[in-house]
Amino acid sequence: MKNGQAAPGTRPQGGIGSIFQSVFNPCSIRGYNGSSAFALGLLLALGLGMLAPLAGAQDSSPSATLPRNRYRNGEETLRAFAPVSEATRYSIVKLNVNGATVALGTVVETNGLVLTKASELKKGKLTCWLAVEKEVDAEVVATDEDEDVALVRVQAPGLKPIQWAAGEVSVGQWAITPGIAETPQAVGIISALPRRIRPPRALMGVQFDFGGAAPKIAELLPGLGAEKAGLKPGDVIVGLNHVTVTNREQVVETLREFREGQTVKLRVRRAEQEFDAEVRLMVPRSGQLGAEVNPQQRQSRLTGEISQRAEGFEQAIEHDSVLHPWLCGGPLVNLDGKAIGLNIARASRVSTYALPARLVKRIFDNLRPKPKSATVTGT
Repeated sequence: MKNGQAAPGTRPQGGIGSIFQSVFNPCSIRGYNGSSAFALGLLLALGLGMLAPLAGAQDSSPSATLPRNRYRNGEETLRAFAPVSEATRYSIVKLNVNGATVALGTVVETNGLVLTKASELKKGKLTCWLAVEKEVDAEVVATDEDEDVALVRVQAPGLKPIQWAAGEVSVGQWAITPGIAETPQAVGIISALPRRIRPPRALMGVQFDFGGAAPKIAELLPGLGAEKAGLKPGDVIVGLNHVTVTNREQVVETLREFREGQTVKLRVRRAEQEFDAEVRLMVPRSGQLGAEVNPQQRQSRLTGEISQRAEGFEQAIEHDSVLHPWLCGGPLVNLDGKAIGLNIARASRVSTYALPARLVKRIFDNLRPKPKSATVTGT
């Protein structure tokens, strides 16, 4: 894969319905940097350019189709958004592990601090490509596991930080995913306002006794955390993470807030004795319990690869851009080239999540290295 180009095998995807409708709605396009020139150019490139093949198709056979390069992520469509990409590409890096691209990164400070998607940074030598056709070393500084964001330091001074958009996003507005190339990686439309994205249901691996309200274990599910922690049928859970529990519903509702791989601390009563146990939560794999309990696993097989971590975010904007997992970590921008969010996960065939700008800025404030306080010496 050459620098600045899409991954091998990438095919243009998506339809033109939403683009065609939006282009011919004058209220839907704002001028780039307040100018009407970009809006007019976009109108001509997307609207008038599409009329010819559409008009010609009326006289052609029913099997005639729109040329592939005129689809939403086709070459001609992406070229129409080149001014946006040109304004942002120097605020983006492409992160590689052992030479393979794993994510994009968003520059947030001139000293080389970059935000990206944490779970895509596998073990290995971390480097990044800059838009100036240069590869430099990089290292992870800090990670926010809850939101799957990593702060990376790129060994390149004088980078251009991304500019954040002010105000809220709107359903139906353009959402552009630029890269380090001269044209964007993808364009789409905001389809849902920021909302919480719950994690997939992770289990301790117990079935409760429904003969009473108390969280009494009736059966252990093989291979899951409760069995590995030494729990037994007949045990009663009386505490969860240092909070007293008295019924099954308390346990079930509390566990909905946890993701796979996290550990919960239980206080367990067995006969007349109480003891503590730590249980690692797990999402059962297909067939592990005799049935597929996680619909997302089936969906990913049917619709293509989704991000390894695609759920469990405090807030996320949803847009319909078709992104490969390795294109997450970069900014999602509006027509002014201002970042409205950070692409964090491909969730389905035509659904991508982006953390909203206000959340990303808060995460960065928590992750950025704190200045060392000056040492006061006595005389």
